[in-house]
Amino acid sequence: MSSRQKYKALIPVTPQEQLIQELYGRIDAAADRELGRLRREAGVVSSCKRGCCSCCGQHIQTNPAEAHALGQYIKRTFSVQQIGGLQRRTRQWFAWDSGRRKEDPPADRSSGLELFGYEPCCPLLVDRACSAYPVRPVICRTHYVSSDPAACRPSHDHRPVEHAPVALTSILDATQPLSQLLRAEIEGAGLDFCRSIMLLPHWLAVEMGWEFAEDE
Repeated sequence: MSSRQKYKALIPVTPQEQLIQELYGRIDAAADRELGRLRREAGVVSSCKRGCCSCCGQHIQTNPAEAHALGQYIKRTFSVQQIGGLQRRTRQWFAWDSGRRKEDPPADRSSGLELFGYEPCCPLLVDRACSAYPVRPVICRTHYVSSDPAACRPSHDHRPVEHAPVALTSILDATQPLSQLLRAEIEGAGLDFCRSIMLLPHWLAVEMGWEFAEDE
């Protein structure tokens, strides 16, 4: 066993991580039940599939409990090369975000490409798929559309579309009670749930101990 493997073996599954993993399983089951109901009763089928990743260009928010589970998963399962790539992509996102907030006047974003020739997306996205899929946040687990994936757009892409995406909002309704359990866990730790929410790259940097200067 290599030293890296020995190190991974020493990373314990924390009580909070276990709770989040169990909650994710229940949320996935509730979403699957609702998808089945929509298919049976209304003939509505989700069009989401591997490779249609425009939603990964949205402003993905998460919280400290989910970020902890994500960080633990990365430390335990990613190779040195994978972590290096993730750090590079996260640094790239921070540089873009810093430039975007300082930009005056705003750049022309009609092409979908922005500063530094970089099209912003979640740093976990690799080859149009989530590299940490088993521990993706609730906001990702409960987002489904029934429309053509081509209608979806990243948050920075303001090009007009002929038809807006049709979100399956009943998935959110079906999983809301479980999402409230997550909120209760965070507030039970003495944190303000709303104030604890940050964009995923920010929480990712915190969990991994990465510091990126504002002016990079």
